[in-house]
Amino acid sequence: MAAAIVVVLLASLLYIYPSKACHFPAIYNFGDSNSDTGTVSAVFGRLPPPYGETFFGKPSGRYSDGRLIIDFIAEHLGLPSLNAYLDSIGSNFSHGSNFAASGSTLQAVNAKLYEAGFNPFSLNLQLLQFEQLKDRTEELHSEAKNSQITSNLPKPEEFSKSLYTLDSGQNDLHYGFMKLTMEQLNTSIPYIVYQFSLSIKKLYEKGARIIWIHNTGPIGCLPYFVITFPPKAEDTDQIGCIKSYNEVAQEFNKQLKEEVSKLRTQLSGAALYYVDIYSLKYSLINEAEKYGFLSPFKYCCKHYGDNGLQCWKTEMRNGTEYFGTSCSDPLKHISWDGIHYSEAANKWIANHILDGSYSDPPVPLSKACTS
Repeated sequence: MAAAIVVVLLASLLYIYPSKACHFPAIYNFGDSNSDTGTVSAVFGRLPPPYGETFFGKPSGRYSDGRLIIDFIAEHLGLPSLNAYLDSIGSNFSHGSNFAASGSTLQAVNAKLYEAGFNPFSLNLQLLQFEQLKDRTEELHSEAKNSQITSNLPKPEEFSKSLYTLDSGQNDLHYGFMKLTMEQLNTSIPYIVYQFSLSIKKLYEKGARIIWIHNTGPIGCLPYFVITFPPKAEDTDQIGCIKSYNEVAQEFNKQLKEEVSKLRTQLSGAALYYVDIYSLKYSLINEAEKYGFLSPFKYCCKHYGDNGLQCWKTEMRNGTEYFGTSCSDPLKHISWDGIHYSEAANKWIANHILDGSYSDPPVPLSKACTS
């Protein structure tokens, strides 16, 4: 009896954690500015310099001075960086696609969200774009007279073997801080998490089997919020972050983790990984100096006189258009522009999640496949 139990446990572990590294043929990513590699830049106009300067030497569609966590994930798996699905110039989707859109929410965008400045490409629309890509890919492969027509598209049989990554929810909370009371915002969290759950189920119905889910970060530690809405002493935590904002983020993460656990019992054959981005980012902010960074509440890209204008916007002075200006040492900053993380911070975070130590179950990303 005991031997039989041991065999079952070993088989279970081997299923979750294969002995050899996985081969993911593609990545399909969904989310907001934490992982947008060009959607908003392609649709609403190219980001201005100095975005992209550290790694790309020019704006690359990313809200950072360089690469994002999703770029380091792709690199780790031996894949090229993902092209945005809505970027029609020079894109290649044979290794996956990126549907993430900066400023997007989990909730479908209504008039109130849109008027508050949030992107209409919410997660449900990103899923529709994925369905379009998958359906058209399958059609073209069945109809194509030669391989040239499908050379920049995925292979239909690879959709179920690919990695699906999600990083969304921060903007839903951001909207709540702007427009709702704390009580109203906390009451809305179950609905927001429910929308996340529906999206995971839809991906599963479309063939996704390996899904890597990031929780939301410590939004109360973003310099934009700390500086623009300085907290009272009783609402400031031990490192200077806005305590109430982070408590909301933690409640969202708690409910999301519980929902992911439920989904594991419902989605047969799927491997769902919940990644604790919050704890990792908070650790980095809390011990910034230890890891070679300056104060976590300093940010690199700003406008002349630090007039509160966001780095990605241009300003007019005496009839001349001015871009934001980068600091001299972006590699020493955690925050690039007050809201988005720098390439250096993104690389540090990515290096700490790839080994699985911040994921549930604790499996290295390179071994996160189901067989």
